Amino acid sequence: MTTARVRLVVTGRVQGVCFRQATRETAVRLGLRGWVRNLPDGRVEAEAEGACEAIEALVAFCRRGPEAARVDDLQVSWLEGSGGVGPFEVRR
Repeated sequence: MTTARVRLVVTGRVQGVCFRQATRETAVRLGLRGWVRNLPDGRVEAEAEGACEAIEALVAFCRRGPEAARVDDLQVSWLEGSGGVGPFEVRR
């Protein structure tokens, strides 16, 4: 199993629509570790680490988001795996 790490920044109507919680639920279901948080400028940022296939599934989810969201842009940055990321959590 090949592992990967990714940083995602999502732009659009992504705050106040359960985006963070839906991202966490998706990541946990996929067996990923990491975090998701709101940014002060209205975007959502996440970092996730795990199996490449699972990371790709999370990226696909973030391209559309939960039902109430509207994703205008998704920035995807591939990072070197750290192995030190904890269970997937919503950060404040």
